Parts: sequence; C-alpha cells; structure tokens
Amino acid sequence: MGKINEEPCGGLHNVLAAGTVLTGTVVAESDFRLDGRVEGEINCKGKIVIGPKGSVKGNILTDNAEIFGNIEGVVRARERLVLKSSAVIKGDIYIQTLEIEPGAKLNGSCSMSGKEGLTTPAAPPPHANPANVNAQKAK
Repeated sequence: MGKINEEPCGGLHNVLAAGTVLTGTVVAESDFRLDGRVEGEINCKGKIVIGPKGSVKGNILTDNAEIFGNIEGVVRARERLVLKSSAVIKGDIYIQTLEIEPGAKLNGSCSMSGKEGLTTPAAPPPHANPANVNAQKAK
C-alpha cells in the first residue's frame, strides 16, 4: 500500500482548552493556542495565541504572540507581539515589533531591541521569589 506521511502540515498547532490548568513548563515546536491556564514557563517556536479566557502566570518566550487574555510574567517575542483590546499584561515585555489595540493594558516596561536580546528565557519576576518579598518587609 502507500506510505503515510507523518510530517506535520503547515496548519498544525497545539491547543490547551478552556477549563484546563497546566502547571509546569510548556515547550511547543509549532503554533500554540491557550484558552486555559498555564502556571509556569512557555517556550514556543511558532506563534502563541492566548485566547480571551486564557491566562499565564509565568514567563513566555516565543517567535510571535497574539494576546487576548491575561499574562503575569515576562514576555519575550523574537518577532512580533500583538496586544488585543482585552489583553492584560502584568510584567515586562521584550520585543522586535509591538502592536497595541486601544483598551489593552500593559503594567510593566517595554524594551524594543534586536533579536540578540530575545533568545534567552526570561528570569522570573522579582515578586515570584519569596526571599525578595521577605527582604522587602524587613526593611
């Protein structure tokens, strides 16, 4: 009989559905759509779409991103980041190209630079380390 081609096709992507919570690191070799919740780091070699009900508490490293939902952490996009009107980001972003729709919220700093600063995984936000919280209270 004929040989079955098992190589991924151009439209192949991963989905984490609404109502699903994943704790840990997500590594995606192709596009990734998130309608659920991730508590941890996401490393996507394609485009990540965070749907309106999607949320991330952790850092994201990706080629391209389109955000409708919520992110609490650092976002590094090697090419393009699009913040839709319903997007809420609490954390810093490091990007090549940025597009923001009216109504989107960004509470953090934005750094637009060349690709060289965007290849390493983001460090956790300072508030994520309990030692930093205790040190601030002790002052």
